[in-house]
Amino acid sequence: MKPVSVGNIVRATGGRLAAGNEDSIITDIKQDSRICREGDMFVAIKGENHDGHKYVPSVIEAGCTTVLISDESCLPDDREGINAILVDDTVYSLGDLAAWYLDSLNVRKVAVTGSVGKTSVRDMIYYVLCEKYNAGRNMKNYNNDIGLPLSIFQFDENTEAVVLEMGMNHFGEIDRLASIVKPDIAVITNIGVAHVENLGSREGIFRAKMEVTSHLKEEGCLIYAWDNEFLTPERTAGAYSCISAGTDKECDYVISEVDDYGLEGIKFSVVINGESHEVSLPVPGVHNAVNACLAMAAGELLGISAEEAEAGLAKAELTGSRLKVVEGGGIKVIDDTYNASTDSMKSALKVLESSRCSGRRIAILGDMFELGEESRAEHEAVGKYAGECSIDLLLAVGEASGHMIDGAEAAGGKVEAHWYRTKEELYPHLGEYIGQGDVVLVKGSRGMKMEEIIGKAMGI
Repeated sequence: MKPVSVGNIVRATGGRLAAGNEDSIITDIKQDSRICREGDMFVAIKGENHDGHKYVPSVIEAGCTTVLISDESCLPDDREGINAILVDDTVYSLGDLAAWYLDSLNVRKVAVTGSVGKTSVRDMIYYVLCEKYNAGRNMKNYNNDIGLPLSIFQFDENTEAVVLEMGMNHFGEIDRLASIVKPDIAVITNIGVAHVENLGSREGIFRAKMEVTSHLKEEGCLIYAWDNEFLTPERTAGAYSCISAGTDKECDYVISEVDDYGLEGIKFSVVINGESHEVSLPVPGVHNAVNACLAMAAGELLGISAEEAEAGLAKAELTGSRLKVVEGGGIKVIDDTYNASTDSMKSALKVLESSRCSGRRIAILGDMFELGEESRAEHEAVGKYAGECSIDLLLAVGEASGHMIDGAEAAGGKVEAHWYRTKEELYPHLGEYIGQGDVVLVKGSRGMKMEEIIGKAMGI
């Protein structure tokens, strides 16, 4: 972060200086009181379970003397040497400050949203950008109204291009995040069923994702994965330009001949402006051919050639537990525990099916959350897909995942399938199912904490 004065923070947030000196300088912004130090500004956030204001005395004692607050009573009686900016809502003001700060940097900005694949596409775009620019991206999976601003503050005057992922659960959230970023380029990866419980339907999800276009800069561009239903030329049209990627021959990036090498990655052909390119990607999953093309399109708009983009993609490593391979005890585990939706479950199962092994292909799948009334049908759909794949065993874990077994049976019962209500019920049986040479996929929604299974499986 480049140094920022307290006075600029007051003006950017529309707050009031309740104590201190406008000329004071801060060099970092944090909302975790445990890591605040001298030179930082602590943002006191009121959450459902915790109120950051109660930690203001401890951060001041640690040497962090600048605070952004909405409750003045948290300040000590003696305010000598303390800079306190008082605002109505610290989270909203954090976003306003991030918008001002990002505007102060001379950077090209790419925003990424979608139901599935946001982080993967963000990471791929980042590696493409790095071929030409000093680039930045979100920290970890920080993609909400707190994490995205905190990520922005990690950029400085040397940053030339950034790619920022935007997540959401409700209408209006993408609109707010896009108003902070004001992107030159927006990317929508797909329209799935994640968060349908809150948004009512896939149509609602589409409208929520399209909020990103309302803050595209003049002469901005929307890049999307053509799906013949929602993300089409007719439904995405606006004052901005559009670039599409997919297998449809009408796409701007036409994908064909995808070779799947399982855990080793994929290779595919893509025609861009009439010219064919062969792209190798060290990331598993046929679905990542489209994701890679979205990244190439973003690069093209920022002056990065297809050849440069291919070089960047060849270096791509995905953040967190996304189709990450862990080996030990004679087995391979595909750790895809970061989250789950129907589409991402099917994609992961396809990777498992394509993986080479001397033993069995085993899927351990947990509940998918936020599906509302669609939960049963979506879990059955995953089970049916698993039953149709060339895998050997499906272990479903969780209350809703019992419906995966119904789906697997509806597919003809070709795959051995068992259901366990909890992870704890499964653990004693893992040794019966997993052996030398097996490849094991572990996946479920974040709240299921499916990563706990991996440790148990590796210890067999």
